[in-house]
Amino acid sequence: MELHRTEPDAAPDDAASPEEEPVLAVSDPAPVAEPAASEPVPLARRRGRTAVLLAVAAVIGISAGTAVGYRVQADRAPTPLPALNQPELGYPAKPLPDGQAPEPLSAAEDRRVKTDGDLRKLLLPRPKGARAADEWRDDGWVDTATYAAQFEKPGSVFGQLVQDDIRRVAGASWAQGGNKVTDIVLVQFRSGGAAMDHAEGQHAYMPETEYAGNGGDPLSGSGNGRYYLYPAEESAGFLPMYQARAIFQRGDIMVDINIFDEKRISKDEIRSLAERQLERLS
Repeated sequence: MELHRTEPDAAPDDAASPEEEPVLAVSDPAPVAEPAASEPVPLARRRGRTAVLLAVAAVIGISAGTAVGYRVQADRAPTPLPALNQPELGYPAKPLPDGQAPEPLSAAEDRRVKTDGDLRKLLLPRPKGARAADEWRDDGWVDTATYAAQFEKPGSVFGQLVQDDIRRVAGASWAQGGNKVTDIVLVQFRSGGAAMDHAEGQHAYMPETEYAGNGGDPLSGSGNGRYYLYPAEESAGFLPMYQARAIFQRGDIMVDINIFDEKRISKDEIRSLAERQLERLS
C-alpha cells in the first residue's frame, strides 16, 4: 500500500537564529510496522499538479554488508602499494626537519571552515525574480523530523538518520514563472561516511521505472554525483509534469536538488545547477 507524504507543520515562533544550529527533534509518532533496516525507504510520489511540483524524491539506503566488508579488510594483511610512476610526485617537496609539523591549511584551503559555519550560507541564492516557495521554513533550517516526514516510512527513516549521527539540514525552495519549483537540500552528518551512504542509497533506486527509470549522468568533479531526468508524469485533465534531480556528496554533506516544471527540463539546466552548488561546497 502506498503511503503518502504529510505536510510538515509550520515553523515554531522560536525557530533557530542565524547563528544557531537546529536541535534534532527527539519525538516521533507511535511506531508502526516498518521495513527491515537494510531495505531502502522511498518517498511516495504525491499526485496532482501542485503536489507533484513540491514533492522531493529521496530515499535512505542502508547497506548491511558494509560493516562486514570493513571487518574482512581489517583482518587481512596490508598489501604494499605500487611505486608511483610519475616523477617528482612527492609531498612535501623537501623533507621537514625533525619535530617540525606541516603548516596548517589556510581558511580558503580548509573545507571544514566553511561547513562548520552557517550551513544556510552554502545554499545557492534564490535567483533574481524568483519567489520563495512554502516547502521550507522561512529561516532555511529543516529539522530532522520534518525531513524524515518526506519519506514513506518516516519513523524508520528518522531512526536511521539519528543512528547515522545526522547533524543538521538546510533547505531552500523557490518558484519561477508559472509552475516551476526548485528545491535544494543540504543534509550534514558528523562523518563523511554517513553522508556518502545516504547519497549512494538514493542513487540506488533511481533506475527503477517508478522513479527516473535510468542510471543518470555523472556530475563532473563530484566523485559520486549523478543527475537524472524523469519521464513525464501525465494525469488526465492536467499538463504533463517533468522532474530533474541531482544527488551528490561532498565531505560530510549530502546534496539533493530537484526541479519540477510543466515544461521539459534539459540536462544542461540540472547539471549547471548542481555544478554551481558543488562549487559553493568546494
